[in-house]
Amino acid sequence: MGIGDIFKRVVPEDESIELPIEQEEPTEKIMVRVENLTGMIDVEHIERLLREGNILLLKVKELQTKDLGEFKNAVSKLKRRCMQYGWDLVAISDGYILMAPKFAKIVR
Repeated sequence: MGIGDIFKRVVPEDESIELPIEQEEPTEKIMVRVENLTGMIDVEHIERLLREGNILLLKVKELQTKDLGEFKNAVSKLKRRCMQYGWDLVAISDGYILMAPKFAKIVR
């Protein structure tokens, strides 16, 4: 009889334990909002929504057709803010822009 025999633990091979599956409810819901970009005045509102943690789907088709210069200025300002705060911005189809805060990544 060796030292290994003294400390040997007997474990039954066919016995298994089932653990209950716990489903965790998310503590905070992420909001996906649809907003219109009608001009430079909406840029501040959009920035505030992104700082609050919302994911935004911006309708920009109306501004594109109405005033292309103001559209370009508004989008360039949004791009600068995205680079400053680490947000993500992508044009997804004709007339829509998707914007996400820092915690969400848009896969291209």
